[in-house]
Amino acid sequence: MADETETLKGPDLSVGVGVDRIADSGVLLGHVDGKPVILVRQGEDFFALGAVCTHQGGPLAEGLVIDGGVRCPWHHACFDLRTGLPSRPPALDPVDCYQVEVAAGTATVTRKRPPEPRASLKRTRDATAAARPASIVIIGGGAAGLCAAQTLRREGYTGAVTMLSADDSAPYDRTNLSKGVLSGDMDEDANDLHPLHFYRDNEIELRLGVHVEAIRPAEREVQLANGERVAYEALLIATGAEPVKLDVPGASLPHVHYLRSAADCHRLLAQARSAKSAVIIGASFIGLEVASGLCARGMEVHVVGRETSLMANVLGKELGAFLQELHEKKGVVFHLDTTASTIHEDEVILTNEETLQADLVVVGIGVRPRLELAEAAGLAVDRGVIVDRFLETSSQGIYAAGDIALWPEPLTGERVRIEHWVVAEHQGQTAALNMLGRKTPYEAVPFFWTEQQGFGLSYVGHAKGFDDVRIEGDLAQRDCTVSYRKRGRELAAAFVHRDHAGLLKELEFERIIGANGDYSACQSS
Repeated sequence: MADETETLKGPDLSVGVGVDRIADSGVLLGHVDGKPVILVRQGEDFFALGAVCTHQGGPLAEGLVIDGGVRCPWHHACFDLRTGLPSRPPALDPVDCYQVEVAAGTATVTRKRPPEPRASLKRTRDATAAARPASIVIIGGGAAGLCAAQTLRREGYTGAVTMLSADDSAPYDRTNLSKGVLSGDMDEDANDLHPLHFYRDNEIELRLGVHVEAIRPAEREVQLANGERVAYEALLIATGAEPVKLDVPGASLPHVHYLRSAADCHRLLAQARSAKSAVIIGASFIGLEVASGLCARGMEVHVVGRETSLMANVLGKELGAFLQELHEKKGVVFHLDTTASTIHEDEVILTNEETLQADLVVVGIGVRPRLELAEAAGLAVDRGVIVDRFLETSSQGIYAAGDIALWPEPLTGERVRIEHWVVAEHQGQTAALNMLGRKTPYEAVPFFWTEQQGFGLSYVGHAKGFDDVRIEGDLAQRDCTVSYRKRGRELAAAFVHRDHAGLLKELEFERIIGANGDYSACQSS
């Protein structure tokens, strides 16, 4: 608390400030009782919320006020101005909410308000609470599955909710594994999305280490590997994706790792503490983040990639070259236009005949969606589980979300499958609403971020392919926007130290989607 008090900025909002200091949709950063608080104006209404995003501590004072909420500039979470509840991921917990009184041209924050009943997800038992469908089963304990379960309870659903997770760990933030946890900036044990009592308190039956063997749509049940059958009225499949395995001699040696789960991270860390050299096979986002984390541990790191220009097909040549230089300044050595041909206990031999010393090897060459259950159940599948804009599959009452879902992306009308954490969370929320009969189309703009070598990059939209890259600003000075276009149309943009611009671009894409209206034709594309 002492440190927090020392860094407080702005006026003491409990003694009042003139309303003319805040423009419409404006934000004023101040403090109340030693805690940072934002005072927000929308029209003639004033709201006060805790100033720090509950996801990763982003500064809400630098965010965007829109549609009764404030969006965090870092990872685009949104909090309801009236309740403090998170209305958009990746935030899962509310911010504090304060009472504001306005009189004689002065707005005064008087006291912290008690949490809204829904903020704690305590379910109401009155006649208006949703009790249908009678039971919902969620297969998967990742981002989509957790957000679906949490949304069901937050929306007042009173039926049975069962999460069946093959993971032995309670839901955790997978994005942190290759970032703070691997670098040592974050404790492994501090990565759970909720404490275990959260699931008990909200009557979410979380079953860990459970393997689903089959989905039986006709019987409305799933069968577990132990023979048990679990009935459902609505089902969400959120089984995620698994790493593509490297198929070369030595790929199964014990010092060869993949990083997808908490258990993977634990095994990797156990060896990384004593290793001096590492080879990363795959110049993907996960590969580069792992390279950054192992560099932070003082290791000699080599990155091997098939491409001739780093990340050129995803971020463009200029931004890819910038990332490569960023890593090289930290000592990372790149070996592009090649891959591993053989792995030995202490070295990796490349197809170009180079030999690299390696105490450990990390493979990051992509992931593939876990489609076996959906295929065996007879659901429509094509590179993913095909869903409509409400995330419902070809079988009524069965939904899919996250890495496995192939959905109609409204900006382009194309069916896409996107492996982003926030996308999975958004889809989990939307699927939950639709299981409750809310008929809510999934129209969120894709968003992701990466952190490498102390450098942060955010990305809004989805450009599967582009023919034009435009940089506005100065990339070398880490202050720019990179726009990705195809046939003259902007599909996505990346932002370097321009967080607010990223929020505005997201809003611009949202308005384009809204103006497009009904895009049902893309469901058959």
